[in-house]
Amino acid sequence: MVRQMINMVYKEVRGLHQAAYILALFALASQLLALLRDRLLAHQFGAGAELDIYYAAFRIPDLLFVLIISVSSVYVLIPFVSGAVSNGNGSDARRLLSQVFSLLFLVYTVVAVTVFIFVPSLLSVLFPNVHDQETLVVLTRILLLQPFLLGISGLYGVITQLSHRFVIYALSPLLYNAGIIIGILFFYPVLGLAGLGWGVVLGAILHFLVQWPLVRQSDLRIGFDWHFDWAKLRSVFAVSIPRSLALSMQQLVLLALVALAGTMATGSIAIFQFAYNLQSVPLAIIGVSYSVAAFPLLAELYSKANHEKFAIHVLTPLRHIIFWSMPTIALIVVLRAQLVRVVLGSGEFDWTDTRLTAAVLALLSLSLVAQAMYLVVVRAFYAGGRTRIPFYGTVIGSVLAIAFAYGFLLLYGAHEEARTAIASFMRLDGVFGSEVLAIAFGYSLATILQTIVLTWLMGKVFSISLSALIRPLVVAFYAAVVGGLAAYITLNFIVVGIDQERFLGVFIQGVLAGIAGLVGTVITYAYFESRELHEIYTSLHRKFVKTEIVAPQEEVF
Repeated sequence: MVRQMINMVYKEVRGLHQAAYILALFALASQLLALLRDRLLAHQFGAGAELDIYYAAFRIPDLLFVLIISVSSVYVLIPFVSGAVSNGNGSDARRLLSQVFSLLFLVYTVVAVTVFIFVPSLLSVLFPNVHDQETLVVLTRILLLQPFLLGISGLYGVITQLSHRFVIYALSPLLYNAGIIIGILFFYPVLGLAGLGWGVVLGAILHFLVQWPLVRQSDLRIGFDWHFDWAKLRSVFAVSIPRSLALSMQQLVLLALVALAGTMATGSIAIFQFAYNLQSVPLAIIGVSYSVAAFPLLAELYSKANHEKFAIHVLTPLRHIIFWSMPTIALIVVLRAQLVRVVLGSGEFDWTDTRLTAAVLALLSLSLVAQAMYLVVVRAFYAGGRTRIPFYGTVIGSVLAIAFAYGFLLLYGAHEEARTAIASFMRLDGVFGSEVLAIAFGYSLATILQTIVLTWLMGKVFSISLSALIRPLVVAFYAAVVGGLAAYITLNFIVVGIDQERFLGVFIQGVLAGIAGLVGTVITYAYFESRELHEIYTSLHRKFVKTEIVAPQEEVF
């Protein structure tokens, strides 16, 4: 039985649909484990000082990951390695992987050791209000191991994907979350907060270790190679560095927002991070799926100078993102308390934490359409070889996000009447710590403005008429309003008698209201004869759908 399971995990998958189903299944499982991870953290600690330390400790290691390690991502290296293999130069492909590994090992070791030494000073500046600085320093130092381990896994991922071992690659993020859960359940009771850090390190080890048996037997197995081919490495870094810099801007924004949250009431960092994680789930399902699927075809069409089809295949995912995202925003806003309570409401995570997290989630979700569209728009620029425009757009958007968050925080603290009105509107009367709403609203507003500008520039640069998006936007708005009202009415007048003090009661209440909202949304789309609804219905009835298999990537664009 064990051997059969091992053979299944390492089995080569060639069929398009078989690979797609495997990747989708493990992606869903990974998302469910991530939600379980957050629920266990919320149950154990609530939105308190411990989780503030835990989430703050990730910020510097995550920034190092995108600045240094992400230059070796699967997204960048596969074209170079597969090209060498296709030309019969397997030894060149192996040398490239080994040289990238060696160079990153050298650079990251130097940087990580430097950060390890000076991290107490860095953290005291970034998070001066975190009282237990000693624990924060220890946890951050432990987490410095994570980027390098995930970097090794990324290099291994090139080999596993080229070998069509999609089960192994899809299993890695699931095991990563499993390691964190082990840290929560078993390491924390023995080692305290440091145990959570070692759980993350365990997850990162499992992330690459599951791929190691295949890599060890592969002709592309990685080792140290210090005889650098700088010409080849420059061609790799020319592609990867702009992407890494843009990714780093997102991490800088998160670092700044978490630092701002650290100046607020205890637990504000945890509240913001929980809400951010929750809104990332629909973003991954809607935005990432459409943008990743669209990119290979967009690059091919542009390379063939087929500008008409290029425009069509840019607008199609944008239309469908609007179709899905707009009603999703309405349902999240209406059902925010039920969503947070079902996912996180346990143990030390009390009703006050739920109300605050739900309010932040609602504000972050307002930019869901913009966040998802941004992923497609940026890929359109990259497919067309225009990498500078999205990079500068990301830089400006990041500056705006930080400036808006800080500005709204100052305004929120300076105007008591406005603060009282906003708290009342968000159902936070009497709840301490509502200033965290300011950074969520600032982030959403900046993201919306950034996407509007980049989308307009995309239309100008590639001569794409954006008028095709007007009707989908209007129809999706109506569908969102009707769906949101249906969910609200069901929530407040039909299932109001269900016991909200128990998990099952809250779950039933949310499910029934959610179903009513979905029915209202679909009916509205059908009434307006939505083109997107017809396309989805048609695609579901096709016997064969030819799609490219692209493994899921954890990235900003």
